[in-house]
Amino acid sequence: MVASASHAERDRFLDRLIEDRASLLSLGKVRTLLEGRVAEEELQARAEELLRAAVSKRLESRETVVLAVDDLNAGAREPFVRIAAALKRPRHLILLETARDQVREEDHAALNELRRALDAGELGGEGFQTALRLGGGSASEVKRILFRPPPREEP
Repeated sequence: MVASASHAERDRFLDRLIEDRASLLSLGKVRTLLEGRVAEEELQARAEELLRAAVSKRLESRETVVLAVDDLNAGAREPFVRIAAALKRPRHLILLETARDQVREEDHAALNELRRALDAGELGGEGFQTALRLGGGSASEVKRILFRPPPREEP
């Protein structure tokens, strides 16, 4: 899961680092696919439903999912973490920091809570196995993100 108060910075980061485009999912992508096919008043609910179904299907098939989250609240992350945990799939979160002027007013509280939870090591309680906070130039220094199975335990 990759979160940022700046969707544009998050998307640039993911476009640069994720080679398997089929693994990259987001609510925005799903909404775009449904526009014009679903009534406007149903669009958000249908997009959320379809995104959960797509994530679930990919994880059940043991495929990688990189989820670009729009909502910084823990409640928005929870359904996806629950799905992955039930299937015993890895759960990681990357928080991409952005300049203060890029943070919308309505995102300040959720972003500060996510930062606090990450810094306090509390994201494990949400079900994440690892959490990483990238800020400043560190995000641009990341060269690639690899998805590999864990090493086998030898008897």
